[in-house]
Amino acid sequence: MIYSTFAQVYDQLMDQDLYDDWAEYVEKRVQPQQQELLELAGGSGTLAVKLAQAGYKVTNLDLSADMLALAADKINAADVDIPLIQADMRDFGVIDQFDLVTCFDDSICYMQNLDDVKATFAQVAANLKSGGRFMFDAHSIYQMDEVFPGYMYNYQTEDYAFLWSSYEGEYPHSCEHDLTFFIYREDIDAYKPLIETHKERTYPINDFVAALEATGFTNVEVSADFGKSTVKDDSTRWFFSAVKQ
Repeated sequence: MIYSTFAQVYDQLMDQDLYDDWAEYVEKRVQPQQQELLELAGGSGTLAVKLAQAGYKVTNLDLSADMLALAADKINAADVDIPLIQADMRDFGVIDQFDLVTCFDDSICYMQNLDDVKATFAQVAANLKSGGRFMFDAHSIYQMDEVFPGYMYNYQTEDYAFLWSSYEGEYPHSCEHDLTFFIYREDIDAYKPLIETHKERTYPINDFVAALEATGFTNVEVSADFGKSTVKDDSTRWFFSAVKQ
């Protein structure tokens, strides 16, 4: 399962400043006043905790039980109340009627076709109050076509080593990330290799906007740099904000 191994070292690999940027993006659009907020693909819970501490009533949904276990530890340590739900964001039914739904860290790019994207957007719409807001980000076409192919990253500590290699994927504007972990195990006094492959895909902005409008959203705003600038040809990540009709 995606992230089953990655969860073990996820927080060490993530740039922690990004969570502050995502939280700021949300707060600038909807000031926190105890609104009900559903975070899709909430992962290890760092952003969920920040949003809860800012003043939203957060529910964290993720596909990975391993990620949710990490989230539970953070939630307990922060002493905040955040329900955890393990589910596929393409098909999680109706949980409640939320004021806000968020989906960050390019999680929408794990949808392998536009039908999956639309299914996710439809699920979001079903769980939003009329006038509620949906916010998400996605890799840009520039990032997918120009930056990722050939990208390599290595990281090592006393306990593990991590190798990341990216290459062009099967579909237009897609890529595959080979993630290889060497995790030290005391019982065998050796490093055990673990491998995951993550497949991501993005789409032209107009396709995302059309999918939003087809599932009941309006007032779609698209920006870059966590909402701080307009989209440019070399923007690496797009940010979308839309309102349910």
